[in-house]
Amino acid sequence: MNSRIRCRWGHPKNAIALLIILSFSSNVAAGRPDPPMQAVLDTLTSLKPRPLPELSPVEARTEPGSKDAFKELLKKRNGGALPAPESVARVEDRTVPGPAGPRTVRVYTPEGKGPLPVAVYVHGGGWTVGSIAGYDPSYRALANAARCVVISVSYRLAPENKFPSGLEDVYAAFQYIRKNAAQFGGDPKRVAIVGESAGGNLAAAVCLLSHDRKAALPIHQVLIYPITDTRTNTSSYRAHKYAVPLDRPQMVYFIEQVVRTKRDLDSPYLAVLRAPSLRGLPPATVITAEIDPLNAEGVAYANRLKASGVPVRYKNYDGATHEFFSMGAIVPDAKEAVQFVADGLKAAFAK
Repeated sequence: MNSRIRCRWGHPKNAIALLIILSFSSNVAAGRPDPPMQAVLDTLTSLKPRPLPELSPVEARTEPGSKDAFKELLKKRNGGALPAPESVARVEDRTVPGPAGPRTVRVYTPEGKGPLPVAVYVHGGGWTVGSIAGYDPSYRALANAARCVVISVSYRLAPENKFPSGLEDVYAAFQYIRKNAAQFGGDPKRVAIVGESAGGNLAAAVCLLSHDRKAALPIHQVLIYPITDTRTNTSSYRAHKYAVPLDRPQMVYFIEQVVRTKRDLDSPYLAVLRAPSLRGLPPATVITAEIDPLNAEGVAYANRLKASGVPVRYKNYDGATHEFFSMGAIVPDAKEAVQFVADGLKAAFAK
């Protein structure tokens, strides 16, 4: 199967195709990065980052990563100066209540008359090293492409705050934003959730937790190369064991930081792929990158959602690596991926 095919399994026209194509396929070949992606990776190599498993979490948070390499490459191509970010109408920091006190959220509002739909965005970083600021290009691009207010939420990081601290922060932020969307220029009936990597894990878990607690669900979930399991033995983990910028040793390190005990490794709110049931969850858009140890588990989660009766739009990006989504200024696949996500959100917002 062509892994770039867009799938809307809930549509009647796909009944025949569904009989023929029973599942999405994982991209497990070693793969080569596309030239624009390779340019980012070469720049990252030039920054000489130290292996994260050799560092404390505090040290890891200051170590250069792929987003730093992306900025360096932008500067190099722009005569040494970082170009202005993609323009939106307004960016402001606010706070929302959280289980351990107020949490910062950053609100990106595009041009247009409100109330606008809302996408609550959860950043990545292995639950350990990420921040709101690091994903700024993703928020701006999606706010404009989907014509929605994007609200990036902060959460407590591991290992200072183990699972489920971050999840409870994101859950509380989502529920507050949904109920009070008007405060942000948004429509409370049109609130989705989006997450990258560990943020994709948290976004998927918020959907599960909201369903199990009989709370309001997002109208759509977007999972961008999500972590969906705590087992690191899939075909893509083997094929991309030492991939850049994310490899298996880093993932083992991140998982060790976030769990309290071995029992957490099996929690359905962390290893979401092993949740007893995914029925009744919101329609989903799932994106994977070919050169990524998380590829197979992203595909597996999309397949489980589909098998559970959840409409799924899935797309894999050949020649792309983990973290490519925010690199639209350099990597063409990123622009295409943002538009793919935006199309799914706009369709959900229009219902």
